[in-house]
Amino acid sequence: MSTPVVAPHPCLSVVIPAFNEQATILEILDRVLASPFTAEVVVVDDASTDSTAELVRSVNDSRIKLLAQEINQGKGAALRRGFAEATQPFVIVQDADLEYDPAEYPRMMEPLLQGTADVVFGSRFTGGDSRRVVYYWHSVGNRLLTTMSNVFTNINLTDMETCYKAFRREVLASFTLEENRFGIEPEITAKVARGGWRIYEVGITYAGRTYDEGKKIGWRDGIRAIYCILLYSSLGPRLQIRKAEPFVNRITGKRA
Repeated sequence: MSTPVVAPHPCLSVVIPAFNEQATILEILDRVLASPFTAEVVVVDDASTDSTAELVRSVNDSRIKLLAQEINQGKGAALRRGFAEATQPFVIVQDADLEYDPAEYPRMMEPLLQGTADVVFGSRFTGGDSRRVVYYWHSVGNRLLTTMSNVFTNINLTDMETCYKAFRREVLASFTLEENRFGIEPEITAKVARGGWRIYEVGITYAGRTYDEGKKIGWRDGIRAIYCILLYSSLGPRLQIRKAEPFVNRITGKRA
């Protein structure tokens, strides 16, 4: 791919789901606001019990819109609300921690601005300048879920579970999202694939954090992801996979 493009003007809605991220929220906002692509930042505070929301309110920048969830619902619910509030031609997901670097928005935006892609996934496994070495079994799980997703969507991703997904806004308007937690990742992937949208993948850097540093995803979310891969695939209705939802919820101990 050619040298990353320069933003012709701010054209990006950055949606940030946040739950108890007081340690990193100010730094990630600084980085996001520093990007020439950023036109607006939609922070969805998912009923944090720390000072996340107060810290967001302390930032004096008219591009920031803070939305507060009354009860904790999960990343998927936060993204659903944030997407609905996005107004710019392009939308990207940005986690509130520091695992993903907004300095890489040019990589993510290039295929969209060139008009060759409708959706861009940032892959932690196909390049980038650096990648923090953390949990081996997480990487194995990610690759297994990506492979399973590819089987049922017939697309060839290397990192379905990545946070960094950028869209033309009309892509998000073309389907309804249902998942409340981390099942949102395979759901988005399946619905983008079923919509026939042009998907590109670019290599990104990754600074994964540990559970001591606040990582939240766990093995139960992996079980839900498998269920979602089946549910939202073209075979989902024929498999009558929704009948398994009560059983899946008992295993995960969580709602969708």
